[in-house]
Amino acid sequence: MRLKEPRTLSKRSILFFSIIMLAKSYFAWYYLFEDGPTWSTLFKEIPFVLIIFCLIEWFATKRKIAIYMLVNLLITVLFFSLIVYHNHFGIIATSQVIGQAKQVGAVKKSIFAVIHPQYMLIFLDIIIISLIMLSRKKALAWKKAMSRQSNRKVVAVLFCISLVICMMNIFPNKASMNEMVQAEQMGILNYEAYALLANQEEEVIDSAQITQSVIDQTKGIQAQTSPILHGAAKGKNLIIIQMESFQNFLIHLSIDGHEITPNMNNLADSSIYFPRFFQQVGQGNTSDAEFIVNTSFYVPPDGPATEIYAPKELPSLPKLLQAQGYDTATFHTNEVDFWNRGELYRALGFNRYYDKAFFGEDDTIFYGSSDEVLYSKTSSELARMNERSEPFYSHVISMSSHNPFSIPENKYQMTLPERYEGTFVGDYIRAQNYADYALGQFIAELKENGVWDDSLIVLYGDHRGLPIFSLKEEDNVLLEEILGHEYNERDLINIPLIISSAGVPVPSVQNQLGGQVDILPTVANLLGVSVEDHIHFGQDLLNQTSYNLLPQRYYLPTGSFVNNEELFLSGSGYEDGQHYTLSGDGNKPLLSTEDEFERALKLLQLSDSYVSQLPDREVQE
Repeated sequence: MRLKEPRTLSKRSILFFSIIMLAKSYFAWYYLFEDGPTWSTLFKEIPFVLIIFCLIEWFATKRKIAIYMLVNLLITVLFFSLIVYHNHFGIIATSQVIGQAKQVGAVKKSIFAVIHPQYMLIFLDIIIISLIMLSRKKALAWKKAMSRQSNRKVVAVLFCISLVICMMNIFPNKASMNEMVQAEQMGILNYEAYALLANQEEEVIDSAQITQSVIDQTKGIQAQTSPILHGAAKGKNLIIIQMESFQNFLIHLSIDGHEITPNMNNLADSSIYFPRFFQQVGQGNTSDAEFIVNTSFYVPPDGPATEIYAPKELPSLPKLLQAQGYDTATFHTNEVDFWNRGELYRALGFNRYYDKAFFGEDDTIFYGSSDEVLYSKTSSELARMNERSEPFYSHVISMSSHNPFSIPENKYQMTLPERYEGTFVGDYIRAQNYADYALGQFIAELKENGVWDDSLIVLYGDHRGLPIFSLKEEDNVLLEEILGHEYNERDLINIPLIISSAGVPVPSVQNQLGGQVDILPTVANLLGVSVEDHIHFGQDLLNQTSYNLLPQRYYLPTGSFVNNEELFLSGSGYEDGQHYTLSGDGNKPLLSTEDEFERALKLLQLSDSYVSQLPDREVQE
């Protein structure tokens, strides 16, 4: 008996799968782009799909249905991954990001926290078709129909038309600075192909032309000849504490009369506190913050610094201090191989590192031992180091307040108001309250064992904790209650910096603009260490106070920057960019200029060029 051919699924297979891909494209656009899908989505996504489908029709004579389903699955997984990644980071992932898939297992809790059930609907057609194909008769009929040859001339014409449309989508939009705008203008699939195949390497500036005076001139600052507070902490230990996901709005925040970070508040009130301080990390997040603080270079354009720059012989803060007789060490409760930290620490020149092998796996929160364990074991080790004749530099990386912030109940140090319970913002507040509690124990231990008085202490947030695109309506309502305005990119990247030392005079709130790249020259000045022979892209925040320019990457579109008055987000270029006043007063005139836009891009190019031309390290066997 002859099996009846399923007409729609066989003779019109290109049409059938193209309709599926169009539906999925609209689904992805709804979650990825602010304005959602439009009629133009059809012409930006389907031509790319048709190129692949034409190749299937042209060359696949056997297992055609399996190939169609495989392509369907691959594009579906791509769309799903882009949606999830965008929900967490607010950007369109590319092949460089996908290349970090090996890190997924270690941060799966954070990933699962941003996967909403409705995202799974994108796999619905695959499930339905798979169930239909369980019927042997239908499977055989479809396979037989799909094996028929298509009209090769028609397929060739369709292929050429689709290719031309793809090129028309890609080439006019190559110069767009904003990656999100570029993806929307090109189409998602065209953008991913362009990012993968195009040679986008920027022009490299010869290292001989990259001098500190050129950098300072590009930044718009002048070198200081007689800096104040030079050597105010000379000979002291240096302890830099990196606070996981700690945003600046937490400082002095009270909810229903309950202080969220009392220990950080006390420290800010008794030290030098910089509230207008901003993150500058890239794809490597926490590890990128470690890189920036220890080098005063910007992160690479593609990929984490631990992968791209770790093979280099990096000038660094540990090396500067070792030349002054300092011992150097870094402390992190996760495995040193995570984010390739072992290679980064070798490139930075730390004498040694302490990781999970030292801290153990007791009292684990998320990816390593709790902050209480971190600080307890670190304080004991620092006390031993302090007994030696030479001073030390230690970089301490906290981690218990890591996304998704769902700390164990036995770590709760506060009772949340009912309206915060079960919300992402509530979990974040409680996790940071615990991180502050553990920090308070660390401070008490350092004061008790005498290390505190012998040290210059620096604390800062590594990166944002509350990604804008992961927030539900209830979270946005709570944040508006906390901030007094709608949560935006300005709040997202604002982190605190606090500097404390008995040798540094009167506590104060310093309102000059700063970023993570500024920590190295600021600390070096206080310790009396010269940075004349160390190219740096930061500035001494205690001396160069009148102006700063902070280029941004990754979390914000390329070409974005912060100046004294505004956060500027680039569009296709400068003209269609967005302006956010740092004061929150939207009625002020636009205070970011095209000259600053060009100089911010030039600073990134100078940093990329300089680091890329550094000599490679000798690999230790």
